Amino acid sequence: MNLRKFFLYSLIISVVVSALLGIGVILFGDFGDIEVRVLMTTFTITLTSILGLACGAYLESGRGKLMPYAGIALSIAAAALCLFLIWQRGMYSETVGKLAITFSMLATACALLSLVGLARLDARFRWSFYLNHMAVWALSAILLFIIWFEPKNDSSLVSRLIGVLSILIAALTIMTPVFHKLSTKHEAEAESIDAEIARLKARLEELERRKAELT
Repeated sequence: MNLRKFFLYSLIISVVVSALLGIGVILFGDFGDIEVRVLMTTFTITLTSILGLACGAYLESGRGKLMPYAGIALSIAAAALCLFLIWQRGMYSETVGKLAITFSMLATACALLSLVGLARLDARFRWSFYLNHMAVWALSAILLFIIWFEPKNDSSLVSRLIGVLSILIAALTIMTPVFHKLSTKHEAEAESIDAEIARLKARLEELERRKAELT
């Protein structure tokens, strides 16, 4: 809960600062280098808070610890590198830039899968959870390979694979709430049946007791 509050307050503060800065620019019409850096800083904090909230919600559900903790750590590391790149002057490093992109991409993957993991899925729909995991990490691996090794040859196969994985991830993410709704409905029906069975068992025990008294 403390993590969620921390990221929630960070999100609120960053949004308020961005709004005030935007209002100040509209009223006074002065948008210099410092204002740009401040706006980019608040934008970075906003994105980091959103990622942290997603991972914190999954952590609070108690269904997993490794992925949400990794997502929170990666989002903070990405934010630190982005803030360094925003405020540094004449010290740009390509390696630092690639690290910032890498941490941001992995943190986003963890946050997305954390949100998907909040859904309660029946065995009928459990395949979508695992397929989403495979698609997200496969896409992340391909993009990171391209970022770090910068292959010279343009492969249409790789481009098509990136497109297919992106569409698959989007479709599974959209369908997950639907699967969750169908699963909870099925679970509610199962609970209703269990309650009816328990009631009938209690009634049967009562009848057997009364029969034993009569005999």
